[in-house]
Amino acid sequence: MVYQSTFLRTLEARGFIHQVTDAAALDSAAHSGIVTAYVGYDCTAPSLHIGNLVSIMMLRHLQASGHRPIVLMGGGTTKVGDPSGKDEGRQLLDDAKIEANKASIRRIFERFLDFDGPNAAIMVDNDEWLSGLAYIPFLRDIGRHFSVNRMLSFDSVKLRLDREQPLSFLEFNYMILQAYDFLELSRRHGCTLQMGGSDQWGNIVNGTDLIRRVDGGSAFGLTTPLITRADGAKMGKTAAGAVWLHEDSLPGFDYWQFWRNTHDDDVGKFMKLFTDMPIADIEAAVAGDINAAKALLATEATALCRGRAAADAAAATAAATFAGGAGEDLPKFAVAGPVTILDALIGLGFAASKGEARRLVAGGGARIDGEAVTAETTEVAAGARISAGKKRHGMLVAG
Repeated sequence: MVYQSTFLRTLEARGFIHQVTDAAALDSAAHSGIVTAYVGYDCTAPSLHIGNLVSIMMLRHLQASGHRPIVLMGGGTTKVGDPSGKDEGRQLLDDAKIEANKASIRRIFERFLDFDGPNAAIMVDNDEWLSGLAYIPFLRDIGRHFSVNRMLSFDSVKLRLDREQPLSFLEFNYMILQAYDFLELSRRHGCTLQMGGSDQWGNIVNGTDLIRRVDGGSAFGLTTPLITRADGAKMGKTAAGAVWLHEDSLPGFDYWQFWRNTHDDDVGKFMKLFTDMPIADIEAAVAGDINAAKALLATEATALCRGRAAADAAAATAAATFAGGAGEDLPKFAVAGPVTILDALIGLGFAASKGEARRLVAGGGARIDGEAVTAETTEVAAGARISAGKKRHGMLVAG
């Protein structure tokens, strides 16, 4: 459909929309008035990771379109654990750790959202209402609206059971608590829209149904597609582990370098999703030199998450480290096809033997395109930039 609201037109043009519960009604509400929408984030670590970035950017576009974002911190649901996309139950955290994680995560949102002004973002914690629930009244008033048959059909539960992996009763309750969050936010803050990843669709629909059944209200759900890379891998998955948004968990240069390593075919898509660049500017950048476009993506994405000064510093470090952009001033090793990182280190003269190369890898000193290598069997091909420590860098070239 052709959207009338700035908010949904923006999301569609930039690739954020996967499913909407009632697209026409939501578009009408966003076109004619102010919509209050939320995304929930559990406090399982001191930092969110790049997998959370799509929903954070949706909140940013929501606010830029004149609407009101709510960041729901899952101080209560973190005590339960979301089974969506998980192979096993999460380790449960104590209250002190949850509070520390929540305080750390808030600093991330302060970079992306405005917490002052007429449509100021607000941050609330579902522990406010969840920890005080009385079990029997909650079962009578809320639990009776949920069918176990239907709950078993949702992917967050079904996939775990299909793999014959345990699902605790504690985790099974998660979708009911998430639906109840939506009901509480509807009552407390006039929230009518929940957004999230495609794996949250069932949980979100439960919330819209609960609001209709209990309060007779209208509510909407909107999910984003699963973001994958050109090679088919899930966005944000790297050999070195999670790409953290907080600078305490991942240095600025490493964050910048993650974006710089984007596959050629993903540059335009990621610019639309993870930067504020106008689409016309994105199209012009991608039509030009692709390596310059990758550096622009890295700088703009880093500026949003870490600040402009950190982005510029990372770009300057990269320029100094890899002089000539494409590596003209770096030592080179010609390869006919993929080689192991050990052979690459030896071929570039960074190690005299496989034993020395193994020690480099084991000590975390070997990097491919700025990303630490964790396995000595890792293969690299022509075009890769290899580093040994902070000062030795080289290029693999076809030969």
